[in-house]
Amino acid sequence: MALAGLVLTGCGAGGDAGERVPVENFAAEEIYRRGEYELENNRDPDTAVYYFSEIERLYPYSQWAKRALIMQAYSYHRNKDYEEARGAAQRFVDTYPGDDDAAYAKYLLALSYYDQIDEVGRDQGLTFQALQALREVIEEYPDSEYARSAILKFDLAFDHLAGKEMEIGRYYLKRGHYAASINRFRVVVEDFQTTTHTPEALMRLVEAYLALGLTDEAQTAGAVLGHNFQSSPFYEDAYAQLRGRGLSASPKGESWLTNVYRQVIQGKWL
Repeated sequence: MALAGLVLTGCGAGGDAGERVPVENFAAEEIYRRGEYELENNRDPDTAVYYFSEIERLYPYSQWAKRALIMQAYSYHRNKDYEEARGAAQRFVDTYPGDDDAAYAKYLLALSYYDQIDEVGRDQGLTFQALQALREVIEEYPDSEYARSAILKFDLAFDHLAGKEMEIGRYYLKRGHYAASINRFRVVVEDFQTTTHTPEALMRLVEAYLALGLTDEAQTAGAVLGHNFQSSPFYEDAYAQLRGRGLSASPKGESWLTNVYRQVIQGKWL
């Protein structure tokens, strides 16, 4: 069997990437090493998946099958076969929920959503799924090495959602659809207030409300902006717009923004 192992490895060293060797007569470890070789040296995730899958078929429920399954998930993800990566990662979690690598499998599953965020245009379904999967990593494996990375990616995905709301809001604002734009900016202020987009959302609210002649709401938006982001260039812009109308950045009247302002003053927001 040692000779067989040399033959299997030798094919990897001397053959072309993607060449698949029948492995029925090889030990699980030898097949696993060939999969590793294809992945690391030939940079061929498809062929690596073939070998890792063969271990599952030939040696089910063995330790090598378990290791091969997590490597399938990794190989699929590396090849940007995200749906297949999710499937393999989920099978690992379902089959080996208490294993040390379950945290990594869950993290790979989350990454398979996260890495598609920029590919999905305005359909944010995958972004929400990424947030949910990342949250599970953070909550279920808080002491794992993947939790910190999951937290960072969660914040970035959250910011991404806010950015999409801003993009749509700016689109409406530019075309004079003020009520529609206000709805989008309000979502950012109320639901995504910890993101980097909040100062601009408040400034855009000032702009949209002024365009509608709703000066109380515009002044209150300016007051919230000034209380939290006075050094921001967005506050300077909002202040200039208000001052140009003879208005101030102070709360006026009763609106959803007035409630936000009260929460700010009480220290319950941001």
